[in-house]
Amino acid sequence: MLVFETRSAMARTTVEDRLAEYDRRHRELTAQIAEVGIVAAGSVTRRFTRCTSTGCRCNADPPTPHGPYWQWTAKVNGKTVTKRLTAKEAQLYQEWIGNDRRIRALLAQIRKVDAKAAGLLLKESVKG
Repeated sequence: MLVFETRSAMARTTVEDRLAEYDRRHRELTAQIAEVGIVAAGSVTRRFTRCTSTGCRCNADPPTPHGPYWQWTAKVNGKTVTKRLTAKEAQLYQEWIGNDRRIRALLAQIRKVDAKAAGLLLKESVKG
């Protein structure tokens, strides 16, 4: 009987240790999210255009299109919004969009850790 109690206590300690590790990892990931700066959704593209003027350089052979023009596009309240940007604004938006991707990646990691913890908690709740 003493051996059974010892194994049971060791199993609980192991479960507790694993849960503590999942909690530590969860907190570590949420702290990383808190350090991320401004976020923005969407994408930034660099565009070149051609005009309709017959003598323009964009219609020459070889053509030299106008640009580059920077553009931010995103869904805002269910509608696609496009905004022309300066080169500096484009650089900022690219950083903010990168921050958004970083937060999404961290959140995916949190979900994995939390799923493991939840599975362990559910398994333990069934046992006892």
